[in-house]
Amino acid sequence: MQHDTYDTICAMATPAGGAMTVIRISGSEALRIADSIFRGSKPHVLLDGKGYHLYYGEITDDDGRVIDQAMASVYRAPRSYTGEDSVELSCHGSRYIAEEVLRLLVSHGCRLARGGEYTQRAFLNGKMDLSQAEAVADLITSSSRASHRLAISQLRGSISNELSELRSQLEHITALMELELDFSDHEDLEFADRSELVLLAQRIEHRIDQLLRSFHAGRAAKSGISVAIVGSTNVGKSTLLNRLLGEDRAIVSDVHGTTRDVIEDVRQIHGVAFRFIDTAGIRATNDAVERIGIERSWQQIDQAAIVLWMVDRQPLEAERAEMEERCRGRHLLIVGNKSDLGHIDGVDIMISAKHDESIEALEEKIYAESGIEEWQESDVVVTSMRHYEALQLASADIRRVSDGMAQHLPTDLLSEDLRQCIHHLSEIIGGEITPDATLQTIFSEFCVGK
Repeated sequence: MQHDTYDTICAMATPAGGAMTVIRISGSEALRIADSIFRGSKPHVLLDGKGYHLYYGEITDDDGRVIDQAMASVYRAPRSYTGEDSVELSCHGSRYIAEEVLRLLVSHGCRLARGGEYTQRAFLNGKMDLSQAEAVADLITSSSRASHRLAISQLRGSISNELSELRSQLEHITALMELELDFSDHEDLEFADRSELVLLAQRIEHRIDQLLRSFHAGRAAKSGISVAIVGSTNVGKSTLLNRLLGEDRAIVSDVHGTTRDVIEDVRQIHGVAFRFIDTAGIRATNDAVERIGIERSWQQIDQAAIVLWMVDRQPLEAERAEMEERCRGRHLLIVGNKSDLGHIDGVDIMISAKHDESIEALEEKIYAESGIEEWQESDVVVTSMRHYEALQLASADIRRVSDGMAQHLPTDLLSEDLRQCIHHLSEIIGGEITPDATLQTIFSEFCVGK
């Protein structure tokens, strides 16, 4: 790692401007530096005092001027978030106070922390593995019950425990196979039971494929699910958007072509965030601005996970075929609107957006189409693209092992594929030396102070 990894660092852990601001200090000199600007009930109360205690005192500059009255929380290594000596100063929320305290800390030997540096140190000091460190960022940015639950699950080690167990099984069988190579002059000597290895490879391949299949639901729960509301003009799309959001977000008018641009907002259904997108009505028009809106409607169809095609009349077979072709690879729900005027055959659900009829039933259908409910709360769910890509590589590795055994390939070739599978699983949880570039990519997304 970079040479400054072991510097003592400081940063605001909370935004300035509220009732209070927490300033976090971590590193081998954290207690000494914090003690040099903190005046408590007795001299050197932080440096000589007990860890895991709160101390009340004043923060003063080098001239003895009082900057603030504050509380100091002391954590001694290794029992701290970073695994290092740490102090957290709880000050009043003035931005001026926060900047003055940071200036003092830097003048006494601290360095301002980079984004994610505290969590990076926690990882490097063995307080958490790499997938748990990533979960910290997910927890901070969670915006729905589902994304929060997944982040908590990963932070508690759901992915780590699962992959550590798979890796442990692979390491055991790999060690036995490599022992065979050490005794290669004894051709009939086998330490690794090939039938056991076949079953193990099949179990691991099956479990990795399950994790890969969970990625769609995991990403949806983490980032939200896009739902495009499309259809011809004046069919009730904007009215439906307003009903789903519970507010007048879109203009409703009897005039055709009122919606000329994309309007969107987020609503949670059963704790999952859905991003509903009202689009311009699709029709033939000579209006240049409206044509741009219609083109954007088609783009939203191509990008959405779920498409609500609203109709207020029996759709022609050609119209249905065109929409089904356009929505290939995504979930399509045909929504018949204006149920108060009559039933429409061949739709997935009938509603009346104007009279607020069957809107809850439509929400349930949207939730079911998301696929979230297929993954129970106890399931391990993949939410990270980095994890997904590593699992794809691990799946290919273990599949080569299975194919190689079926073809009776030599032990050294099987062993190499097993080592590659272990390597790709380790990339997720950081069980091997992780390249600086990977760490930089992961922790650069964190806020400063975390």
